[in-house]
Amino acid sequence: MSLSEVYSADELRRRAYRHVRGEIGAVDHVGDHLLNPHALHEFEGRKLRDAAVLVPVIDDGGQANVIFTLRTATLRSHSGQIAFPGGAIDPEDRSAEEAALRETEEEIGLSRSYVETVGRLPDYVSFTGFRITPVIGVVTRGYHLTLNPVEVDEVFEVPLSFLMDPRNHRQDSIVRQGIERHFYQMPYGERNIWGITAGIVRSLYERLYA
Repeated sequence: MSLSEVYSADELRRRAYRHVRGEIGAVDHVGDHLLNPHALHEFEGRKLRDAAVLVPVIDDGGQANVIFTLRTATLRSHSGQIAFPGGAIDPEDRSAEEAALRETEEEIGLSRSYVETVGRLPDYVSFTGFRITPVIGVVTRGYHLTLNPVEVDEVFEVPLSFLMDPRNHRQDSIVRQGIERHFYQMPYGERNIWGITAGIVRSLYERLYA
């Protein structure tokens, strides 16, 4: 199989159906605690807020690209950071998939009619108190984006082949309030994908491509 075939949306769809399609409500979790086992006590007895993000993989016929957003600098949390479109799961959302698609429409104007959800990754538990369900979506070209200026400054694409290459997965750390936090980062040109978003990308790699 050629590289363009390995990192195509068709191959991603095939791997997703084979490995993660049936993992609705998967009991295995990933998250910030895997790189920070010394901080496991921070999750004890803590009520986590449920959220969902869409991992949008564009079907370009050859090698696929993944959509990322740059959050505005005025947001209360994770301002100015690179993220997948998504947010809290509302009571009226019937599933994590519906929440991810709704939030994606609200944030960047990507209509769900262009998105085929093909599976979930294990829930990602964050130090910020969220249990995030990453929903993998294959996106058909022809869509039109309208960014919500309150939430998103910019949208850009990164080749799936770059993201699924473990040589581009670096580990780093930062000290906040006297506590060292370890995380993944994946610099791409002038962009730096890191933290929760990089952790979800790493989960996609470990689940489907490792």
